[in-house]
Amino acid sequence: MRKRKKDYQSRTAYAMIAPAVLIIFGMGVFPVVYSIWLSFNDVNPMTFDTDFIGLENYKDIFVNPEFWQSIGITLYFCVVSIVIQLILGFLVAMLLNQKFVGRGIVRALILLPWAVPTIVNANLWNWILNANYGILNRLLMKLGIISDSIAWLSDGGTALHMIILADTWRMLPLVVIMLLAGLQTVSKSVWEAAVVDGAGAWRRLRAVYIPALKPMILVILVLRTIQAIRVFDIVYVLTKGGPANKTMVISFYSYYETFNYLNYGKGAAIAMVIAVLALVLSLVYFKVLKSGD
Repeated sequence: MRKRKKDYQSRTAYAMIAPAVLIIFGMGVFPVVYSIWLSFNDVNPMTFDTDFIGLENYKDIFVNPEFWQSIGITLYFCVVSIVIQLILGFLVAMLLNQKFVGRGIVRALILLPWAVPTIVNANLWNWILNANYGILNRLLMKLGIISDSIAWLSDGGTALHMIILADTWRMLPLVVIMLLAGLQTVSKSVWEAAVVDGAGAWRRLRAVYIPALKPMILVILVLRTIQAIRVFDIVYVLTKGGPANKTMVISFYSYYETFNYLNYGKGAAIAMVIAVLALVLSLVYFKVLKSGD
């Protein structure tokens, strides 16, 4: 009787988790496995018939200068945006960690840019940066900083930095909130002891704040690196990889290869490279920032 009841409970448990397992497999595991399979095949764009060609897709992309250019642009975007967001995020988090009137309201309001959907944020910046009627040009002309309108998205270097600016505006609140949460773990007694010992601001930063924030910095680096490597929406709306492919990040290059040239096998191979790149960088972060405790 007890065994029968136990079997019934086991079947019930399996039945209850089966839908979740199927959803996870259908939306997570299967697409990854299928993409890996496609990356080793030449896919007919009309019939979707596959012809196994081994590593040919990987060989083709690795000898393509456009691929390496997109890798360089992506790494530059990752490094610059993450460094800027970490520095600004730490400064803002330190400010919000102080006691002042309305602190709770300010903490809530700072989350608003992060709550805006990426595509809406991209369209907003597309309007701000417009050369003819954009508010950025109008503001700078009013202040006397420039005399003529600047086509912010028409020059490769400028366009990439404008994308970084737009991405920072949206993602900075997430970094701020995470660092602010890390600052709550700083022991007040340790901070007071550092002040009594005569530690200056820089020494307190190195001896008190950085060790306490190291786990949170690691989380931010991993999350933001994965997000930055696969950035797509904002590039699609603002520049579509132009001008002259100067903003062709690796994710957009994969999209371009897949849907413009209909090279599904090469597009899948590039997607696998993106996944491996994100994994390698994450492992590097874990190695470098690994705590001794």
